[in-house]
Amino acid sequence: METTHALVTGASAGIGAAFARELASRGRALVLTARRGDRLDALADDLRTRHDIDVQCIPCDLADPDAPRFLHEQIRQRGLHVDTLVNNAGYGVPGSFVSRPWQTHADFIQVLMTAPAELCHRLLPDMRARRSGRIVNVASLAGMIPAPAGHTLYAASKAYLIRFSQALALENRPHGVRVCALCPGFTYSEFHDVTGTREEMRRLPRWMWMDAEPVVREALAAVERGDVVHVSGRVNRLIKGLLKILPDRLALRLVERSGKDFRDSADAPAETSP
Repeated sequence: METTHALVTGASAGIGAAFARELASRGRALVLTARRGDRLDALADDLRTRHDIDVQCIPCDLADPDAPRFLHEQIRQRGLHVDTLVNNAGYGVPGSFVSRPWQTHADFIQVLMTAPAELCHRLLPDMRARRSGRIVNVASLAGMIPAPAGHTLYAASKAYLIRFSQALALENRPHGVRVCALCPGFTYSEFHDVTGTREEMRRLPRWMWMDAEPVVREALAAVERGDVVHVSGRVNRLIKGLLKILPDRLALRLVERSGKDFRDSADAPAETSP
């Protein structure tokens, strides 16, 4: 039987690395990509040793518009077949929208919106031909609730991934391909260290946080069930439900206060994807 691989983007840390570890524990061969080749290699070596699986590393920066094409070409040249895609790569740009140069925002849009869509477009034909495939687009609870000031494009990009996943799921369900938008809330990872907001996040109570491992397990179970959108954790599902029933004006007022922390970080250095 031909071996198929699961492709995980942003696999060098956080939720991406947790996806890689969980899939490896299930015996899945992997293709891992991220900017940091040294960290990818270290993770790959560990997974090969622990689980005796094939792990291919293809370092690239998805902020480069040519990266999805390059990644797809590398997969084809190596004779690999991807039947699972986890679009996880992402980051945040704290501060007000106009405090950053446009190129910073253009790179962000490329990584969080354009690259996931292009990778789906390039990999879906093979999945459809095989009548088997799984796509998990890592969105966020932020894409389902009113957006605070600061991280101006973050919630918008995650809302896009949710709607994109919904349409993609309906289009491809008849072809044996299941698509799920994963919407985690606050998750322990390097995300807030990279964005320079770790101190602000430490003020939040422990019960608002989840570890990456249960988030990933929930996601993989959800896509197998055929769930198109999955909010991880009971607390996050409760938050979504409560904000959904509040009038927009009141909900916006509630989230407005949290945005002040991000506006205070407006002078922090620009971010790059993991």
